[in-house]
Amino acid sequence: MSLPATALGAFLLGAIAMGCAVASLFFLRFWHGTRDRFFLWFAASFLIEAINRAIFALSGVRQEEAQLYYLIRLVSYLLILWAVIEKNLPRHRR
Repeated sequence: MSLPATALGAFLLGAIAMGCAVASLFFLRFWHGTRDRFFLWFAASFLIEAINRAIFALSGVRQEEAQLYYLIRLVSYLLILWAVIEKNLPRHRR
């Protein structure tokens, strides 16, 4: 007996959301130990991604209606890009 594609898709999205939430907690732990904002930006990005995937799975939205979810995912990826850029910016000495 096989699961319908929508049920399997929702299950997989839930698993991805859980993985992103766990990654976010790991990055928060690293940030707590080092106070490096690089880890804080990554934690925020993965938390946004986890919430986005969970809502996408629970809402049952079809692919054609998912523009907002992709926009939120873009924001999440831009946070990662900003973390890398900020880490490589020259620091001012005081």
